[in-house]
Amino acid sequence: MTDPLWLLRHGATEWSERELHTGRADPPLSAEGREQATAAGHVLGGCRFAGVMVSPQLRAQETCRLAGFGDQAEVWDELVEWDYGTYEGLTDDDTDERRPGWNLFRDGAPDGESPAQVAARVYRILHRLESMPGPCLLVGHGKLLRALAAVWIGESIELGTSLPMDPAAVSVLERDDDVRRVRLWNFCGGLPG
Repeated sequence: MTDPLWLLRHGATEWSERELHTGRADPPLSAEGREQATAAGHVLGGCRFAGVMVSPQLRAQETCRLAGFGDQAEVWDELVEWDYGTYEGLTDDDTDERRPGWNLFRDGAPDGESPAQVAARVYRILHRLESMPGPCLLVGHGKLLRALAAVWIGESIELGTSLPMDPAAVSVLERDDDVRRVRLWNFCGGLPG
């Protein structure tokens, strides 16, 4: 794949607004999240994609549809969010009480996914994309897309800790010959919130 790879994180949910770890739980978009997804569609309005792939989770599918790409989207199970295991639904303060200094990208989640398991999933996604002609759009989740960007540029997924990604943010990854780059990161333009 030599064409740009576009990333779109889903819009806000009630859980993300309350800063709850949201992995496999599947809350719908909040009113603000629906506005963000629609606005992201305006940001991406001039783009044409050879492929649009979306997580099977409701919040990502709603975002994809409201951004105007639902009819074109193919569901990829690998795009599901990182499994938080027993930390699902907790806040950062809650997890810090249980395990001071815990970092999802370094430590993984108890009874959930490890960084190695997520990295393997990311490599499967990137391998599938290799045969895709033209620019592609992935609509998914913050933690998974951050891990994907880290792997894209040849780093450990722990770098994802340093790549914030706001709800309905647009990012662009590209490759020029053998050099992989982050061209645009966490662009929210005129998105509400």
